[in-house]
Amino acid sequence: MTNGREQIVRETIEDHKALVAQFERHGAEIVARIAESIARSLAEGGTLYLCGNGGSAADAQHIAGEFVGRFRTERRALPAVALSTDTSVLTCIANDYDYESVFARQVEALVREGDVLWAFSTSGTSANVLKAAEVARRKGARIIAFTGRSQSPLENLADLCLCADARATARSQEIHQLAYHIVCDLVERSFAG
Repeated sequence: MTNGREQIVRETIEDHKALVAQFERHGAEIVARIAESIARSLAEGGTLYLCGNGGSAADAQHIAGEFVGRFRTERRALPAVALSTDTSVLTCIANDYDYESVFARQVEALVREGDVLWAFSTSGTSANVLKAAEVARRKGARIIAFTGRSQSPLENLADLCLCADARATARSQEIHQLAYHIVCDLVERSFAG
């Protein structure tokens, strides 16, 4: 007889597998388009900027590392900046303005027309992420969104959106990680050799 913990493990794995199957059916086209959009921007001299809160901030930093370093293949360093990493800038903006401005103010300072802002919000409603996307839009950047709720305000602001709609935030983040690793691979192939 299985104990309660083992049952939770099995149910979590089943939920994950169902979301991966859904992603396999419906996510391939959007992920390919996201990778193409990023690769085009980088090839034309653009920079990839990323933002998100909590686990999504960690994802943003992870992706920036894959672009500036490398994912699997030797190639030139690709310009990517996670807007969640400079604690002096973050705390200055949060203190002097408000927390909703921590990414938007950086977007105002750094993002140029033709750049890409990759915005993560599992709720799709994070005020600081939405504000950053609005500023990026005004500056002529493309907006890529990774969300966990369909028809969210962030999805509506985005040029391209991968929505991993799940009851649990962690399940959405697992799909996001799979998807962004695929994006890293596809973009890297554009620059390898």
